[in-house]
Amino acid sequence: MISLYLCTMKSLILGSGLRVIVSAGDSDVAYCGIAVDSGTRDELESESGLAHFTEHLSFKGTERRSSRQIISRMESVGGELNAFTGKEETVYYCACQGEYMGRAMDLLFDVVMHSTYPQGEMDKEVEVVVDEIESYNDSPSELIYDDFEALLFDGHPLGRRILGDAKRLREYRSHDVQAYVSRMYTPDRMVFFCCGPVEEDDASVMRLLRPVLARYPELNVGQAVPSRRVRESFATFEAGGRPVTVSMVKDTHQSHIMMGARAYAGDDPRHLALYVANNILGGPGLSSRLNMALRERTGLVYMVDSSLVAYSDTGVWAVYFGCDKGDVSRCRRLVVNELKRMCSSPLSERALNAAKRQLSGQIALAYENTENVAIGMGKRLLHYDSMQSREQLIERIGAITAQEVWEAAREVFDPERLTILEYN
Repeated sequence: MISLYLCTMKSLILGSGLRVIVSAGDSDVAYCGIAVDSGTRDELESESGLAHFTEHLSFKGTERRSSRQIISRMESVGGELNAFTGKEETVYYCACQGEYMGRAMDLLFDVVMHSTYPQGEMDKEVEVVVDEIESYNDSPSELIYDDFEALLFDGHPLGRRILGDAKRLREYRSHDVQAYVSRMYTPDRMVFFCCGPVEEDDASVMRLLRPVLARYPELNVGQAVPSRRVRESFATFEAGGRPVTVSMVKDTHQSHIMMGARAYAGDDPRHLALYVANNILGGPGLSSRLNMALRERTGLVYMVDSSLVAYSDTGVWAVYFGCDKGDVSRCRRLVVNELKRMCSSPLSERALNAAKRQLSGQIALAYENTENVAIGMGKRLLHYDSMQSREQLIERIGAITAQEVWEAAREVFDPERLTILEYN
């Protein structure tokens, strides 16, 4: 059952509800993976950290392979196998030469669908994850992002830490993981994605899938359309959130600061205009307004940036910087001044065109990273049932008006809405 068409991608849905998206590339290297609609926000109250722990354990043995065989399967041919867990998804992916694409696909479905989660391996791997937690706790510039989202989404699953709690992780048993996987790792909650030396017509896609379907018949039986996620939906952007200022005592040389607010969901029509505004304010370029104000003109910080994260029903916008403890107040004032500038009036036509040109160039460069493109393609289909080529994205950016950028900035960058977290 074909679901969607685009000029550079092919998407279809198998009988089980598994969605498949394929994009042809001119390289001999293939990037493929499985995105599972299972993230930290999907954990039950008693399952802290289980989404991420399950990702780790999926590499520790399947019905057909030991952990050593899983590790060596792609490495023996120069390929890579990896995974990550987010708030709304877990993604398993491979990179390899095109001739080994079938090997990668077989391994990915084996790991995702037939892992056994043996208790002995759990007892060893939990200490690896605990070390990961402690390493994260030693990095305030990373930890502050988790603590900031916990403030913005207080009491909601989106505010949970992805890595979970060390004490609770040590209490899990094999049956806990199996119960979680039975609930979350079903074909109708998965997308298989592939960028590589493949053709995008129906016959080529099915030829690619046929050996996998023969080994995993459960992929082609069941309901014909993917089930929609059933989640505790978060309040809309308009519902806002009461801004708070929180200071935490940390044994660090610098102060670390985050200032921000809730933003738009990924499929909100206003998200792209906010994306443009955020790139002007504190994007990756050294010419961003925040970098010019806090580093180039005053030398107060080594790094300052603003980030924009979109979830399926809400988002996060935030400014981060680290500075000497005596400079915190001055840096905060400079950030607020730049926010007020963004909110005061629309961009001139010249400034808007320059911003669009810069952003379009950044996107073109980002699309050279085929691995990230493949993962993004899979996640977009997973969460929004849609596809978007680079050309379509740049075309959408080109159509954004100065008024739309200004309105998004006024709504999200409003200094009166700022939640502030300080590590002092």
